Amino acid sequence: MKTQSIGEVMTSEVVRAHRDTAFKEIVRLLDRHRISGLPVVDRDDKVLGVISGADLVRGQMARGEQGRGHRFRLPALRRAAGAPAEEARGTTAEGLMTTPALTVHPEQRVQDAARLMERHRVERLPVVDEEDRLIGIVTRRDLLRVFLRTDEEIRGQVVDDVLVASLGLSPDAVAVSVRDGMVTLEGLLERRSEIPLVVRSAWRVDGVIGVVNSLAFRVDDGPPPARLPSRGVSSNRLPER
Repeated sequence: MKTQSIGEVMTSEVVRAHRDTAFKEIVRLLDRHRISGLPVVDRDDKVLGVISGADLVRGQMARGEQGRGHRFRLPALRRAAGAPAEEARGTTAEGLMTTPALTVHPEQRVQDAARLMERHRVERLPVVDEEDRLIGIVTRRDLLRVFLRTDEEIRGQVVDDVLVASLGLSPDAVAVSVRDGMVTLEGLLERRSEIPLVVRSAWRVDGVIGVVNSLAFRVDDGPPPARLPSRGVSSNRLPER
């Protein structure tokens, strides 16, 4: 069963900054290319960090706070010429970026990138090769395009790729319906152990946001269930005839 990989949806032409890229140049890059963030790389194109518009705003606010403090400093307390200064460090990409950067590889699944973005609340992920060199970038917008598939496209892939090609079932063994990306599976399978396979495989189809399992089975070939109070216990096994 084929699911889209990050390499299939990423943008290969990546706008990037280097350690010494100046604050104003970063702003120009974001404005010129109409993007909200970019990766920072070293001379070997290895990703050092990521800069977003929020990072620039925080850096500018920090410089403003430092500037107010400098008005009350005596000349004798100023830093010696050539000494490292926080305000100078905060005007380049190295001082502004968020680090370490979260990265992904092109062979990973789109769902993996989506979960990583959601977990860490980021809008973009640099894509790197096996040597951690930058080869692309994937954004929330790129991932959303995958989830804009029609219900009929999703249903067709569940039937053709999951039921028939992957699991070797008859196309009419399971009734598949899809509404707004939510897949409902109904029908009778021969063995209980087949049900989790069908459900997990349906979940992996691009565009699926949930799976409702209404499958039953003829033969219970799974491990014996844990002992539970008799009241409220139910089973989707059909009675023997």
